[in-house]
Amino acid sequence: MSDSKRSGFIRDINGPIVTIDLPGIRSGEQVRIGEAELLGEVISLSGEQAVVQTYESTDGVRPGEPAVGLGWPLSVELGPGLLGGIFDGVQRPLEKIAQASGDYIRRGLSVAALDRSRVWEFEPAAGLEPGTRLHGGMVLGTVQETTTILHRILVPPGVEGELEELAPAGEYEVEATIARLRETDGQGLSGKESRRLSLYHRWPVRRPRPYDRRDDGVAPLITGQRVIDSFFPLLKGGKGAVPGPFGAGKTMVQQQIARWSNADIVIYVGCGERGNELVDVLESFPQLDDPYTGRKLMERTLLVANTSNMPVVAREASIYVGITMAEYYRDMGYDVVMLADSTSRWAEALREVSGRLGQMPVEEGYPAYLASRLAAFYERAGRVETCASGKGSVTLIGAVSPPGGDFSEPVTSHTKDIIETFWALSKELADARHYPSIDWDTSFSGHVATAAQWWSDEVDRSWAARRAQALKLLSRDAELSRIVNLVGPEALSDVQRWDLEGAALIKEGILQQSALDEVDTFCSPQRQFALLDLVLWIYDKGAELVGRGVPVREVQSLPFLARVRRLKSLYGNDQLDGIRTFRAEVEQTLDGLSLEYDKGEVSR
Repeated sequence: MSDSKRSGFIRDINGPIVTIDLPGIRSGEQVRIGEAELLGEVISLSGEQAVVQTYESTDGVRPGEPAVGLGWPLSVELGPGLLGGIFDGVQRPLEKIAQASGDYIRRGLSVAALDRSRVWEFEPAAGLEPGTRLHGGMVLGTVQETTTILHRILVPPGVEGELEELAPAGEYEVEATIARLRETDGQGLSGKESRRLSLYHRWPVRRPRPYDRRDDGVAPLITGQRVIDSFFPLLKGGKGAVPGPFGAGKTMVQQQIARWSNADIVIYVGCGERGNELVDVLESFPQLDDPYTGRKLMERTLLVANTSNMPVVAREASIYVGITMAEYYRDMGYDVVMLADSTSRWAEALREVSGRLGQMPVEEGYPAYLASRLAAFYERAGRVETCASGKGSVTLIGAVSPPGGDFSEPVTSHTKDIIETFWALSKELADARHYPSIDWDTSFSGHVATAAQWWSDEVDRSWAARRAQALKLLSRDAELSRIVNLVGPEALSDVQRWDLEGAALIKEGILQQSALDEVDTFCSPQRQFALLDLVLWIYDKGAELVGRGVPVREVQSLPFLARVRRLKSLYGNDQLDGIRTFRAEVEQTLDGLSLEYDKGEVSR
């Protein structure tokens, strides 16, 4: 520890909560605790005494050991080299940690998030000359971070002044000086010294990064999952949640979104989930190919891994680390998706820390500020005009793990009040092997009107009408299923039985989608609508025949109905002609049945 830093000593230890004496310490400041130099954050002050939450286990630490203030809050390093990385909850790169300490993270280990020895090819922005007025968010130049992502080097937020010097094109390490500017205050008064800017800067994770103004979303996030895109869409810059009980498939839904969404950058935060699930993510993602570029998916992805056996306070920090990196790429003008799996584990970390602090618990032991913390987190999503006059967005999708699948518990109920799209997972559907197990009766989306405009412009103008018809038929199916459960199918009319058949075609032919099916794991918007329109067209034709008196059993026995259920796996995204050909064959069969019935009526 450096003697130049302010130092004090440990007074009391209560699990991850440590009380220290340290003159001049500030709220939110990071500190190093004990001989092991454990990293922590000040969360409460009383005179010169501070309460610190540590990000690592305090086992073996004793009162009287030193405590040193570092002078800055919990911050992340933002610069080239983040993409493709796997970090822990406080942005330490796990690969470098493994090289330094093996399979287990040594306490007090300090590893820089960005590689200090790697060089980057820097290209200065055109038109920047000495004397140019600069402000936070402006682009100084670019670095090709990966083959697919051009990393824009930004003036740090809050920095303003006149450019004195800009480095020429060439190779630079992240700490090398690439610009100098004379800072000014709000009245344009210059400071005494010039400020050095490098390829990276630090930003406190609990402070949202600034932008010029917030815009409304204009386009849906395309995930390739029909139940999401066609029924409960989420806009780029929107807020979504995936609640569901254990085993309902939350992680699989999020992984499918991470793999197939049409975002520029994907950030996956594993917050307090089981280690085996995160190991699967960490091992599988580097092997996946990007469906949009043909290169490795990790070239536009970064992972934050904080498993359930890691320190609880680092779990609370990991969410903020992830969202801050998402905002950074948003400020470059990219569309970013951040997936948090799960916010329930994050809320449990809040509950544990607040309990150790002796704060008054409210609903199910959670602190009184649970709802405000959730709201503040989700409000960092949005589509914005950046400080460089570009457009960027952060789309937040949080998994929620309600105990026993009880959606009335505090985390789920508060989240439901905050977000705009709610994909509720059903244990009953999961038990029936219906995946994704998103319940169409309890899910909702507040983005349908905006999404309808996009579908109308890009795919087909009748999307909104077809979606509404399908949901109405599914609602009708729920009513009729209750009647069948009470009095049996004999109580239903032929029209009602055909309604059940039409709903079954939607559930099996549209809503079910296997992540392991090479043909159907991703469904383009054009194929989504083609399948939905085909199924509803068949339902309409069948309803017309049944309405004219054709026995429903005769219509139900038509052999093409079984093929309709399998059509999603028979024709890929580039085989829409096959779906059209099949539709022509079905039309010929139905016309033949209609003609045959008409002849029978005439003969009678």
